[in-house]
Amino acid sequence: MTMTEPDSFTERLPAALLDRLARVTGDEKHSAAAHSTLDALWVLHDRVLRPESGDRFLLSKGHGPASYYAVLATRGLMPDGWLDDLAGVDSPLGHHPDRLLIPAVEISSGSLGHGLPIAVGLARGLDITGTPGRVFVLIGDAELDEGSNHEAIAVAGRLALARLHAIVIDNSSASLGWPGGIARRFALEGWDAAEADSHDHAALVAALEARGAAPRVTVVRTAAKGS
Repeated sequence: MTMTEPDSFTERLPAALLDRLARVTGDEKHSAAAHSTLDALWVLHDRVLRPESGDRFLLSKGHGPASYYAVLATRGLMPDGWLDDLAGVDSPLGHHPDRLLIPAVEISSGSLGHGLPIAVGLARGLDITGTPGRVFVLIGDAELDEGSNHEAIAVAGRLALARLHAIVIDNSSASLGWPGGIARRFALEGWDAAEADSHDHAALVAALEARGAAPRVTVVRTAAKGS
């Protein structure tokens, strides 16, 4: 897949990851969407997410999942050989991730607006049962055009779901936007909010590791779609 970021991934991401990403072909129309998530997905899985402690990750921005597949393979969470057959007749890798075919995938996704509401329900359920672990969910800025996400933002704030952490990839693809920016939208509902550039991995780690008494959102600024 041809890289579309204005700066080079090779300056900050491992060659093993980029080599695997290059093997996922056949969905080039979504390459910009995939590349916008690559830094955040890698930093999260490589340096923050602790499945052994009960952490869970939900990918809501499921269209253009090439980066997700590459990260899973690089981390040893799915076979390398799957990367070479995207959407083949017998391939478990589709244009949207399928939790029934890929054991490491928490939810099937792709239809916009579903991931955050599911993550809210999951975090609430873990609170009720006293089960350990954080819940991370990655969404795209355009998903905030969906009303279901605004309901989820409000509910999470009211319930103070401190184990919930939303990662919003801001590649300027939203149609409606929000006065004052994305972070302010969440903060108004009682969320702790942070912003970071996608290429600043130290800032991403700091934001994603932060914890408190409220749900958290990290808005990840990346190259604008179509740039």
